[in-house]
Amino acid sequence: MSEQHRTATSPAAVGADRRIPENVRNVLVIMTDQHRVDTIGCLGSDCASTPNLDRLGEEGFAFTRAFTPTAICTPARASLLTGKHPITHQVLANPEWNIAYSTALDPSAWTYTQSLRDHGYNVGLVGKYHVGPNLPDCFGMDDDSFWGAENPVGNEEYVAWLEENGHPPVRAHDMWRGTLPGGRPGHLLAARLQQGEEATFERFLADRAIARMREYAADWQRSGKPFSLDVHFFGPHLPYFLPDEWFDLIDPDDITLPASFGDPLVGKPPVQQNYATYWSTSSFTPQQWKKLIAVYRGYVAMIDFEIGRILDAARELGILDDTAVLFTADHGEFTGAHRMNDKGPAMYDDIYNVPFIAKIPGVSTVGRSDAFVSLLDLPATVMEIAGIDAGDELAGRSIVDLTRGEEVPDWRQDIVCEFHGHHFPLQQRMLRTREFKLVVSPESVNELYDLRSDPAEMTNVYTAPVYAQVRRELGTELHRQLRERGDHSFAKWMAAVMDVEVALTNTARSDLDEVQTG
Repeated sequence: MSEQHRTATSPAAVGADRRIPENVRNVLVIMTDQHRVDTIGCLGSDCASTPNLDRLGEEGFAFTRAFTPTAICTPARASLLTGKHPITHQVLANPEWNIAYSTALDPSAWTYTQSLRDHGYNVGLVGKYHVGPNLPDCFGMDDDSFWGAENPVGNEEYVAWLEENGHPPVRAHDMWRGTLPGGRPGHLLAARLQQGEEATFERFLADRAIARMREYAADWQRSGKPFSLDVHFFGPHLPYFLPDEWFDLIDPDDITLPASFGDPLVGKPPVQQNYATYWSTSSFTPQQWKKLIAVYRGYVAMIDFEIGRILDAARELGILDDTAVLFTADHGEFTGAHRMNDKGPAMYDDIYNVPFIAKIPGVSTVGRSDAFVSLLDLPATVMEIAGIDAGDELAGRSIVDLTRGEEVPDWRQDIVCEFHGHHFPLQQRMLRTREFKLVVSPESVNELYDLRSDPAEMTNVYTAPVYAQVRRELGTELHRQLRERGDHSFAKWMAAVMDVEVALTNTARSDLDEVQTG
């Protein structure tokens, strides 16, 4: 790469303090949807079928305490692009179930993708976008995206691809549904595809990603123009539609039911029981649930196979030594945990703890970290890899030094997450430390879990007298952080109705407050 081109594309990249090899400019971000951490070997699973993700972690760095800012697709993905909290970027719900919140990211919003484009990068997105009606090209990306919350198997480009490659159209059988009140059939959870893996939407997306990567690699090798490519799979989001070889890959007898599978949901917000009814989770026997979980893990394995194809193509193109690879997911999945399915109105680790694996050539040591990291950290990380100053407005921080296995001064010791609703408005805020989790629900039951003795979050001890001081300290810290990020209305509610060490007049005051205290 010429000095002239390097200066033009990334003026901050050649500073004396840069600790990333000069050749490492490219970024490949691979993202899945609704992906449980306990399905991946390098993140601690002892029954995983993810050799490619495990290899990525074994050659790079894996984070076991990564969290999404909110466990819902569109707001989480808006945070991924902007590096800002949902309460800040104000994209608060999915467009398919609009509940009177904004679902469109402001076209003028800063995104890491537009910043990279402005600094001379090739920038693209292949696969799921799901950040509202403003399409990826509005934020500097070449657009290979597809609309929908689930695999859009009726998409005309996919249908044409099937025909061009001699594959049969999509057909499914062996439908798995629960039962709704009144004996009505419930939501579709899983089915067998009457086609091979080579005809799946996952293969289609991987092929598109490889084609776009080949184009970008040619520019990089010919002229030194760097690239950033996001590849976002729709799975393993339910329903789990899989070919037989993947549907039956995992033996149900090898499945251990989640530790919270028998949660009676007593002493918890009633919406959780309603959500269990919505997903018909009591319709299935434990053995049937083992099969559903096995199918989910088969879906994870199939996507891992396609990720392997993408990484193999990058290796064959000779760009892996110049490219940082980041893998994550927008949120997790219940899959029977706490007698629920999907994601939704609860703040358990099952859906808030997400995979996060980083391999930065010449930087990442082989290892794992239990530091609290977030999807919000990805934009700052990409900016550091690119050598571009992102300013000081991002809520996240670069994880580059963490991947060296180094201690990072003043790294966060806890994580705060938020939820605004799905299908219906529902305000929740959560503070998660290493030892405890506090969840505040203004219209319902607050929750406190002692993670030292109850890692499965089965017993709500919020009202237990022995936890009064813990409750007060956590509430005060949550209040402080919400105020700091501008979540004033929620913080003011907490100050009025909870035992926190803060005066109500220290929250956002009305004109009358000012007059009375002036």
